[in-house]
Amino acid sequence: MTATTTTDWRDTLRDATDLALVGILVTVAAVPVVTTGAAVAVGAEAVHLRFTDGRWPGPRDLLRTFGRRLLPGLLATLTVLAAALLVALNIYWLRGGLVPGGEVLLGVTAVAAVALIGLVALTIPVLGRGHTYRRALRTAVTRPALIVTCAGVIGIAFLLGSILPITAPLLVGYVLFALHAIARRVP
Repeated sequence: MTATTTTDWRDTLRDATDLALVGILVTVAAVPVVTTGAAVAVGAEAVHLRFTDGRWPGPRDLLRTFGRRLLPGLLATLTVLAAALLVALNIYWLRGGLVPGGEVLLGVTAVAAVALIGLVALTIPVLGRGHTYRRALRTAVTRPALIVTCAGVIGIAFLLGSILPITAPLLVGYVLFALHAIARRVP
């Protein structure tokens, strides 16, 4: 006879509350903005460890990983913010008629923005495997279908967070889990 493991409602509830706590901790750690990259990477790593090895990392491991990810995370955060600023400026200039291209380039810019959101989102769970930011980005860019899927997850989370803003910190943990589930398809 083989032993089978069954999941009852208490295990599901425990995982749900743990993910909500991860979301709250990542949100609090990301408040200074300069720590956002490290906070998200540590959260992704914790979710990865929980749902692959079956355990959560200890506080010392989390702090050590946070310290190791702080400087590279700052550079990643600044890069993402710069890209978002460029996309926002491009949309502003196109809508205001300050640059030629009109509606066609506005649509192209919107598609590029969604692709960037999906790329960043797919990079996050790959970071959770302990990869560097550069390697995670290189891995994520090779999976266009998963990039679109991750952009959809971010879109749904944004919609839910805008309907009930108080749930936004809780959603962070669930988004990390959803991205982790999608990224499991990436070798």
